[in-house]
Amino acid sequence: MRGLRKGVLGVALAAAAVMGAGGTAGAVGPVVGPEADLSHHGHVSLWDGRVGVWLVSENHGPSDLSQATVRLAFSEPMAGGHELPPACLWSSDRVVSCRTGELRAVGGAGELALDLRTAGLPDEMTVEITTAWRDGVADRNPRNDRHRVLVLATGDPYVF
Repeated sequence: MRGLRKGVLGVALAAAAVMGAGGTAGAVGPVVGPEADLSHHGHVSLWDGRVGVWLVSENHGPSDLSQATVRLAFSEPMAGGHELPPACLWSSDRVVSCRTGELRAVGGAGELALDLRTAGLPDEMTVEITTAWRDGVADRNPRNDRHRVLVLATGDPYVF
C-alpha cells in the first residue's frame, strides 16, 4: 500500500512538472478561476551532518486549496536510505517533494517535519523552499511561498 501511495504521488508530481505551476503564478492581470494565497514558513537547522526542517504551509485565501506540493531543494546531497513522512518522496538526492494536504481558505495549515542526514559533513548549505504545484489554483502573491535559506552547521534554527 505504501508503495502504491508513493507511486501515485510520483505520477502526480511528474504531471505537475510537465504541466508547470500554472501560467498565473505571477499574474498581473485579472485571475480567471479560483485563487489562493499559499505561504510556507518555518526553520531549518544543520548540525553534525543532520538537517532538520520544520515547515508550516498556510492558505490565506480566498479559495480553498485541495492539494499542493512543496519542494525542498538542498545544495548538498542527502544520505540515502532515510524514511520520509508518508506525504513526501525523494525527487533526487538533493530534492524532497511533499504534499500539503487540503488547505482551507483563510487559516488552513499543514505541518511538516523532516530529519535528514547529509552525505558528508558540510559547514553550510542552502535550502530552497518553493511551491511546485497548487492544483490549478492561481496565487497572485507567490513571494511568500518561495524562500532561499543559508544554513550554517551550528545547530541554530534559520527562520524563513
